[in-house]
Amino acid sequence: MNASSQPQNTVAILDAGAQYGKLIDRMVRGLGVRSEVLPLNTPRETLQHYDAIIITGGPESVYGEGAPRYDAAIFETGKATLGICYGMQLMNYVHGGEVKKLALRQDGQLSLQITADSLLFTGLDSNQDVLMTHGDSIAKVAEDFHSIATSEDIIAAIHNPEKHLYGVQFHPEVSLTPGGRDMMHNFLFSIAGLRADFTMDDREQAAIDYIREAVGDNELLVLASGGVDSTVTAALAAKALKPEKIHAIHIDSGFMRLNESHLVAKELGAQGIDVHVVRAADDFFDGSTTINGETIGPLHETTDPEHKRAIIGDTFISVSEKAIKELGLDSKKTYLAQGTLRPDLIESASHLASGNAQTIKTHHNDTQAVRELREAGRVVEPLKELHKDEVREMAMRLGLSEKLAWRQPFPGPGLAIRLLAAREPAIDGHYDKTNAQLADQHSDENILATLLPVRTVGVQGDGRSYGYLVALSGEEDWATLIERAKKIPQTIHNVNRVVYVFGEKVSGPIKEITPTLPEPIAVEQLRKADAKISEILSKYNLHRTISQVPVVSFPVGFGQPEARSIGIRTILTPDFMTGAIAVPGKEMPLDALHEMVDAALSVEGIARVAYDLTAKPPATTEWE
Repeated sequence: MNASSQPQNTVAILDAGAQYGKLIDRMVRGLGVRSEVLPLNTPRETLQHYDAIIITGGPESVYGEGAPRYDAAIFETGKATLGICYGMQLMNYVHGGEVKKLALRQDGQLSLQITADSLLFTGLDSNQDVLMTHGDSIAKVAEDFHSIATSEDIIAAIHNPEKHLYGVQFHPEVSLTPGGRDMMHNFLFSIAGLRADFTMDDREQAAIDYIREAVGDNELLVLASGGVDSTVTAALAAKALKPEKIHAIHIDSGFMRLNESHLVAKELGAQGIDVHVVRAADDFFDGSTTINGETIGPLHETTDPEHKRAIIGDTFISVSEKAIKELGLDSKKTYLAQGTLRPDLIESASHLASGNAQTIKTHHNDTQAVRELREAGRVVEPLKELHKDEVREMAMRLGLSEKLAWRQPFPGPGLAIRLLAAREPAIDGHYDKTNAQLADQHSDENILATLLPVRTVGVQGDGRSYGYLVALSGEEDWATLIERAKKIPQTIHNVNRVVYVFGEKVSGPIKEITPTLPEPIAVEQLRKADAKISEILSKYNLHRTISQVPVVSFPVGFGQPEARSIGIRTILTPDFMTGAIAVPGKEMPLDALHEMVDAALSVEGIARVAYDLTAKPPATTEWE
């Protein structure tokens, strides 16, 4: 849409590379206001056609050489402007304030104290829980601006009400900031004076029109995993195209859950979608790919998580191409449909979602092979502008069963990325020092904190981190355990994930692992543990109340030769980009949790069971 023809009540969201940038868009739309994501360097003249401006967070420093470009005059439009995280720092910096990397880094849900009256905080209590993800902080507030909130002695919000300029160091757009929606409401309606006149009723028809236009007279191959995203994609395709033009396949990669492929075919068949199941485990275990001119693989010898994802994603494409031939279709006239969501593209740093974002993890539906097909115009993704909650709503509108609409997400790479693979312990020159720091700062006679020689993927300060895993053990004092899990990544920056290990105290240092590769035996061990835990989740009806429960195998035997351990990861989230854990004794019944522990320990070769205590961020949902 041309900027000069923008309708009233349109917010410009300037993207500085935020991993949560699309959630700002989602929140604004959810409040009934149209929004459009634009580059940070959008000039002032263009922004004059919008009714308010929001500047997102980002991974760079405003004073750094890698800082994204911007037009300093964006603050002179006279429009109400809200800077979030990096956006606040930029606002302060441009107006002569100081931004520095201070000793205290903030990652995770922290307490905020509102210290001055401001329209932004109207109707809110003076103490708020908020999500912080930053290393830089405001060291000096710009002239004519005032600090209006603090967190742990950090300036957490500023404003210049005369110029309608407001900034917050935290992320109001995420579920880990419970008052964030009220703050955004205050900005849009009390500060910017906008109207709630934008509805989402036409989303379904827009998706159908998009499919028809993209596919034309060609054939459409739908990759049906059985999850709600691919199922809604298939259902939309069924409304958009003639039945003979749609071909649905389900690829069994060998990394599926127990009986998963059978259930997928059965459930989709009940929806009138005929699915061709492709058994391709050997293709995946033996799969390889090329990254920057280097051949990577085979998969069953690969330990790097990004390499595993790339191999699996590209193998999905090659297996799909083979299926196209087996179905007698012309590959040049067959388009590929995927249930790709906006968060997938944001985490993969796709240019479709953000020009400044860093890659957190490459999704199997956004590898180089997929991007090349996109460039050729052969990938159809009708959900790429939606988030999970919107897709579930659309599923119900399409008449899909509640069971399908609320099916727990299962990643495309499946158990391959829930099996942490390593040949050697992950020990660097900081390992012993970090372990000593844990013992000194975060251990006592009741609870011990110990470093484990494995790394997992996280997101800290809008960038990807590949950090250490910390094990807490001892007394099951969940309030204390969760508080320590929150504090550790803030003070020890090479740690991004903290778990509680059931059983006897774990005394370090732990420097041995069980060498593990993504091979059938290790995968089958994980599949058995996953099935047992999933059964208990169903028994307690937790699939609906807990958004996602990945079950992870990690190669630490805690002194037991050739053994591995199981991690249970729970996520409570409405947006699937941030999330809190299900607290034992609250969202996670203790009886259910202890049954899961016993069930996992009954699987041969499992030494210990750990419960992931880390919010997202600083840890991602998946460990890889």
